[in-house]
Amino acid sequence: MIPKDFQKLKMGVQPFLNPKPVVLVGTVIDDKPNFLTVSWTGITSSNPPTMSVSIRNIRYSLKGIQENKTFSVNIPSVKMVKETDYCGSVSGSKYDKVKECEFKIFYGNLDNAPLIEQCPINIECKVFQTIVIGDHSIIIGEIIESYINENCFTKDLPDIKKIDPMCFCTLTTKAMGYYKLGDFIAGTNSIKKSKTD
Repeated sequence: MIPKDFQKLKMGVQPFLNPKPVVLVGTVIDDKPNFLTVSWTGITSSNPPTMSVSIRNIRYSLKGIQENKTFSVNIPSVKMVKETDYCGSVSGSKYDKVKECEFKIFYGNLDNAPLIEQCPINIECKVFQTIVIGDHSIIIGEIIESYINENCFTKDLPDIKKIDPMCFCTLTTKAMGYYKLGDFIAGTNSIKKSKTD
């Protein structure tokens, strides 16, 4: 039983996992590169190295991923917010997003996984497994190769401040949308509880 002084409000069934990373998922449809903005994404395994993107079943981009069995995950920087929002607002069936956003495209090891030069990080994936859950398909991709812009390193290591990725929030006092990452607060395994006997 919930105590009377309990300071929580029931909100119903809500996906309140925030913040979420923002990525541009790339594929080729009818010989044309296309990109979709996705915020339901994450790492699924280190061995084999895999990651997932969750895409609504009605999305045009899903067709290209299903046909080619490949896709790319491109991590845009904060300065790419307009292009990122555009790619999530219009369909590639009607608009040439590459042309409209002036994306410079390159290809790595996979022929049908277009990569965006302007994005600080690019990841090539082969479809490992697809799970259909309700109105979305979870595409699990095996990571084939990753790329990081040379100017995003400090002392030979990737620098998150230079990468400057965006996140997406739905639980906020402001508008639902894109946010910049905050400050570093602690290193991994650096906070230990004091042991009392």
